[in-house]
Amino acid sequence: MKDKNSKDLYVSWDEYHHQIEQLALKIYQSDWKFNQIVCLAKGGLRVGDVLARLYDVPLAILSTASYRGSSDNCDDQRSVKDHRGTLVFSDDLTKTTQHLGSHILLVDDLVDSGITLQKTIPWLDRKYGFYIEEVRSAVLWYKSCSIIKPDYYVDYLDHNPWIHQPFEKYETMKPGDLKSLEHAGKDEGIEGCDDV
Repeated sequence: MKDKNSKDLYVSWDEYHHQIEQLALKIYQSDWKFNQIVCLAKGGLRVGDVLARLYDVPLAILSTASYRGSSDNCDDQRSVKDHRGTLVFSDDLTKTTQHLGSHILLVDDLVDSGITLQKTIPWLDRKYGFYIEEVRSAVLWYKSCSIIKPDYYVDYLDHNPWIHQPFEKYETMKPGDLKSLEHAGKDEGIEGCDDV
């Protein structure tokens, strides 16, 4: 990760995976026992997947969306980062168990404004409150501008940077763009497009 005091924070794949492992350790060291992970998609999908594998608990997915860029202007990163749209929740969770667990770890990649996390907890209670005894939240990055503090986090960011995650480049690509990356890799003597 780059300078934590700059306006933007750039995260590599290795750094991203290390952050997830650090989060897993913090949760483990708290000795809290949970029997369900609910991840917020899209940002929390990778985090939730790794934690569900490490802890061997069921993973449920709640799709949410709040950042909306202009639909056709992929070259303008500000179109995504400077425009927060209306928060939208999917109708239900995607899960493989009949019932939701009683002790839920709610996972996302970051807490920015905190609105998504703040509104997800009552959403879960309205839909599944009969089953839920406790919900705790876990994120990789906790920004100081958030209106809610997660129970577990790896980094507290007091300067509220825009976080450039390693998969962010896919938001500005089309499937056909992968072919040009593959061709560029072969020109440089690199097999495939593994670094996409």
